[in-house]
Parts: sequence; C-alpha cells; structure tokens
Amino acid sequence: MARDRLIYLPLGGAGEIGMNAYVYGYGPEGKERLILVDLGIAFPDMDSTPGVDVILPDISWLLDRLDRVEAVFITHGHEDHVGGVGHLFRKLKTPIHARRFTANLARRKLVEKGQDPNNVITAEAYPAMIDAGPFRVGFLPVSHSIPESAALVIDSPAGRIIHTGDFKIDPSPVVGEPFDADLWAEAAKGGVRALVCDSTNVFSKHEGRSEAEVAPNLKPLVASATGLFVATTFASNVARLRSLAEAGEAAGRSICLMGRAMRRMTEAAVEEGILTDFPRTVSPEEAADIPRENLMLIVTGSQGERRAASAQLSRGKYFGMELKEGDTFLFSSKTIPGNEKDVARIMNNLSEMGVDVVTDADGLYHVSGHANRPDLETVHRLTDPQVVIPMHGEHRHLREHAKLAESLGRVGVVAPNGTMLELSGNAPKVVDHVETGRTYVDGSTLVGQFDGVVRDRIRMALNGLAVVAVMVDDDDEVLEDTWVDLRGLPEVAGNGASLADMMEEHLAGQLARIDTRTAGDDEKLEDLIVKGVRKVAQDEVGKRPEVTVLITRLAAE
Repeated sequence: MARDRLIYLPLGGAGEIGMNAYVYGYGPEGKERLILVDLGIAFPDMDSTPGVDVILPDISWLLDRLDRVEAVFITHGHEDHVGGVGHLFRKLKTPIHARRFTANLARRKLVEKGQDPNNVITAEAYPAMIDAGPFRVGFLPVSHSIPESAALVIDSPAGRIIHTGDFKIDPSPVVGEPFDADLWAEAAKGGVRALVCDSTNVFSKHEGRSEAEVAPNLKPLVASATGLFVATTFASNVARLRSLAEAGEAAGRSICLMGRAMRRMTEAAVEEGILTDFPRTVSPEEAADIPRENLMLIVTGSQGERRAASAQLSRGKYFGMELKEGDTFLFSSKTIPGNEKDVARIMNNLSEMGVDVVTDADGLYHVSGHANRPDLETVHRLTDPQVVIPMHGEHRHLREHAKLAESLGRVGVVAPNGTMLELSGNAPKVVDHVETGRTYVDGSTLVGQFDGVVRDRIRMALNGLAVVAVMVDDDDEVLEDTWVDLRGLPEVAGNGASLADMMEEHLAGQLARIDTRTAGDDEKLEDLIVKGVRKVAQDEVGKRPEVTVLITRLAAE
C-alpha cells in the first residue's frame, strides 16, 4: 500500500512575477487529493507574444487529474492571482473560495464569461477554516496594495503550511487591514512545516514603507498644479485611489475616474463596504464641461498598456478629454520590469505635448505592496518554519530568498515552476518535474504555447510574407505566368527593381525546366517554389520570408 505524502507543485509564479498557480496535494503517491492556490494571468508584449490578449498558466497537469481537485483558493484580487478564473473555470468546474472583496471580483469575471457566479464562495477570515478533502484552509489577513488580501493557513495530516500570497508589513494601509503580528504568531503556534513566501522585494534591504506615507505628499503636489491634473496608478490599489481623490478634492477639483478597471475596482469596494467615504466623482461626459484647473482625472494604464486611458490620452483624445501644455501627469506607481519601453513611450508623448510628467523617482508618490527583506525576516521569525519555499519571483529572487532563509537557520528550497516537492518527510525533496508552459488568450480562443500560432506570427513579423499563385494544366505542365504578392518586405530591391517581379522572373525560369513528375506533386512543387522565393529574397534584401503557395490545377473539359 502506497504511503501518504504532502506535495507542493508550482504551475506558475515561481521563476517569474505573475501568472500565479500553486498546487498542494495530500494522499497516496499518484492519488493525492489536490487544491489549487491562485489562478492568475500575465500580460503579453509585442516582441514575444504579438496579438495575444493575456497569458494563462498551462494547467494541463491539473486538468488530467480533475477528479482529484477539491477546490481553488484565491489569496487576493490582483490579476496575476485571480485573472485566470473567468478563462479557465469552464474547464476546472471546481468551487472557488475567496474573501468577500476578492470574491466580488472573481464573480464578475465568471459573469463576463457566461459562467454562474455562485461557483465563488465567500470565505471568512482566519481562524475560520474550510474543509477541502484532506486539507483545512484558512484565510489569514495580510496588508497588501489591494483590500482583503490573505495568506493561507493550509492544514494537512502531515502538518501546517503557511502560503503568504503577496504581502507587506504595514501598520496603517489606509484601506484594508493592518498586518497583525499577534494573529500570525497565533497561526504559527502549533508549528509550521513550510512557509511558502513572497520573494518580490527580497533584494530591497530597507524596511518597507506604509501606504499612509503617500497621502501627505500628494496633497501639496495637486494643490500646486495648474491646468488639468491627471494621475495614474494600479486600479486595484483602492487605498491609493482614495488618497489621490482626497488630494484632488482638497484642491477644489472634481474627480473623474477613467478606465474600466478603475471603475470596476471602486464599484466592488463600495459594494463590499470597504470604501465608505470616497469623494464624489463625475462622469467623463460631465468632466468635459468642467474648467481644466478644477478637474482631476484618475486613469488606468500605469504600466503603459496600449489600450488603457493613459496611453490613449498620450496619443490624443479620450472620452473627449485632451491634454495640453501646462497640464500635469503623475505616475503614482512603480514600473514593473519589462514595461519600461511602453511607459517611456507615454512619458515622451506627454512631454511633446508640453505636459509636466511627475514620477516616483524620489519615492514620494508610491510605496510597494510587497515585503522588503527586513519584513521577510520578520515573517520568518514569526512563523518559525522548518522549511522556506520562495515563490512569487524570478529565479534570482527565489535563490536569494532561499539564501536568506538559510542565513536565519532554516532550510531554503528553490522550486521553480514544474518542480514537485514532497514536504511530508524529515527534509523536503524533489520527487518529480512536470512540464509547464503558457496558454495564450488569443482573441476568443485559447492557444497553446507550442501550437505554432504565435510562433508563425513572430516569423511573419520578422521576415515578411510572400504569397505565390501558380497554375498547372491537366497535362501537369506549369503555366508560365506566376503571381507573387508581398507583405512586410520592401517593394524594390537594392538595384531599384521590383522584388515581386524579380521573384516571378526567377520562378518562371525554374518552373519552365521542371518535369511533369514534379509538377504533378503538390508537395514537391511547393518546396521548389518556397526555396526559389527565399533565394531571391535572401540575395536581394537579406530576408527569408514565410511563403504561402497557392496551386491551382486546371481540369480538362
């Protein structure tokens, strides 16, 4: 009889920042009952994933064991933790547990995809516990940059795990609960087998700053501005939204929220009673009639998203609003690595308009929602785990966090995506490696990372496309006239001649010399044409384009 074991398996979020999905299991080897913690998304970029809308973790391993999945637990409402719920629930069909604000957001995602919102179950905070097969799970409140965030207390017959989710130690987060060290100590009292811990800011050696430190800096900035004042921040940072709105109100400005995510977050916070005193806002239509010096816009797009309000304002009008010289635009946010080019593009566009751009370069207008190194040390000491498993970070973050754990006398284990750890023995050990990847939301469909769709799109973007039409008669003789149409390639070669004409001429010479056996075989004929087109393109413009060949065969009457 197989012995029972406790396993941990990250499918996303370990070795990267974003797309969080972590599996825990307990039971006989190969028959463990499973729970999933978080189901997030990552965002694409034009270089590596052109045309893709969002990126999901590949949960094929979990779907292959769907009859053993007990539940999904969502730690908080950020997109990299809850964003995949709407896209993947149709496949999972598993109860989803979350605290009320996060549950509100998750239900909205299900409704958007035509799914029943009642599949999301509202959870109470720890010490309340939820039974899920061999597990009992509690939502341990933490402070973060979004309300009602939670770590998870995960009990199994092999011991207790604390999965921190995203957190910081903030005694005064403006909106949401302060970090409660006594409650955390209480949760750790019976012993913690493993602390699975946020690693985002492990390289930041200074103590974390409170959200309450931002508001006093915002008010004089807004009060001193002339013209229209625009601010962008993470839409999910409800505390920052309130601080910005209060700064605008104190300066005598009307407040207008722009961007779907901004409105969705504030609506959810009001519905759940988290925002009870948010300043009155005006609609974009009303804002158009308010003098610029009396108006403040709070907009989406702090990370340079092309379709968000910030980018659209930087390119021209948005909901009738247009920025002008003398206006002020504040980035009350930190640029996530990888988004620097997109954010810089917006800043440069604004600068060309004569808009004064204010950033958080001096640390005045933004604080991180993640624990810095001293905060991580505090949580290590509070929970006193046998093992620390870093997550939510790139590989360098995981490795540095494991070193930190070892410097504090604990075992630190680096387990990137796909690494299955057994935690039930005296020491953690790697027991399997699971193939993990990404699933792309491409329009209205889900596309696998290795399906070739995005790969072909990138190839066309890099090399261009040539479409060749050729006709073959009923005697398998190729007619002399071929037709070439080019996309994403120069119209003329270096010698000034038409590139398409040169390809047609080269193909005409090739096709005039082939035998009927080649002409009668579509595969051979296509291969010859592809090679001919690429040879001309390589010789003349240094490119090897993608080639589509259209063969028309004429039948005898």
